[in-house]
Amino acid sequence: MVFRPTVALLFLLCLARGCSFTSSHPGSSTTAHMPHTPPQVLAVYEAWFGHPQHISVGYSSHDPELIRKQIRQAKAQGISGFVVDWYGFRQPFIDHSYAQIQTVAAEENFHVAMMYDETDDEDGATDESIEDLKLFYKTYLFSNAPGRQAYLTYGGRPVIFIFPKGNHTDWSRVRGEVDKWRPAPLLIDEYRSGRPVSGIDGYYAWVNPGPEGWASDGSHWGEHYLTDFYSTMQSKYPDTLAVGGVWASFDDSKASWGLNRHISPRCGNTLRDTSNLWRQSLSQHYMPFVLVETWNDYEEGTAIEKGFPGCGPAARQETLHLTN
Repeated sequence: MVFRPTVALLFLLCLARGCSFTSSHPGSSTTAHMPHTPPQVLAVYEAWFGHPQHISVGYSSHDPELIRKQIRQAKAQGISGFVVDWYGFRQPFIDHSYAQIQTVAAEENFHVAMMYDETDDEDGATDESIEDLKLFYKTYLFSNAPGRQAYLTYGGRPVIFIFPKGNHTDWSRVRGEVDKWRPAPLLIDEYRSGRPVSGIDGYYAWVNPGPEGWASDGSHWGEHYLTDFYSTMQSKYPDTLAVGGVWASFDDSKASWGLNRHISPRCGNTLRDTSNLWRQSLSQHYMPFVLVETWNDYEEGTAIEKGFPGCGPAARQETLHLTN
């Protein structure tokens, strides 16, 4: 059974806008003097549908009216922006999708941010990243770029998320190049326990089963990974931005790259528990954003666009109870 996600996301929104919290590190270098406004709920967006290398989901990511409908649906559920996967020169189809999304987002008073998918090639990874980001800056972040006003910022600086692949990019070198931008962006990398990355301004939590690894029944939903992320960001990286992560499930069986990995929705409890861990951490460490992972990744079974997996009426009642 699938139930509409509105109630569950309004629960997230209630947490984001209704929690009272203070930062335990008010003088951190990245967040110093930043107004601690309620966190924004963002959702990761895949812009590759309609391309023959991906499964058919009944729409094209090039359709501006479809994008407008998705943005309005997301806004109604408390989401204030999409974080869109982008591959630079490697994926022109996705680049065209991104251009459409940023333009429509500006018209709909909605935010958009780019998540840069790092190349998996070992040779030239750093140079490729530098050139890709330079292209993005000139195309989408210049003052006259279509939809520029929709781009997500923090403290006046554009926020760029990084999705690591082969970990061959020297981000300290990239940092030296993007610091020439006006204004320089904030680079937010995926959190990987015990592996700090030079040149990075912060970390986000990503769908992860935790140190126990993937369970055949999907029961490892990421509790230990998220607990480690929030506690580490508070204790070891108080001077960097932390971006919380919330997810409902994972199943990569439809992906061409799938490895039969699963996180069970657990009748809605995976969404509830990942949300609760994020909420609890807010009282200790200010986070300006939380990522819903994802809006529409149907190939890895994390999409919430059409609803959250449930287990009959009892699951729906449980979620409704949580909002009270």
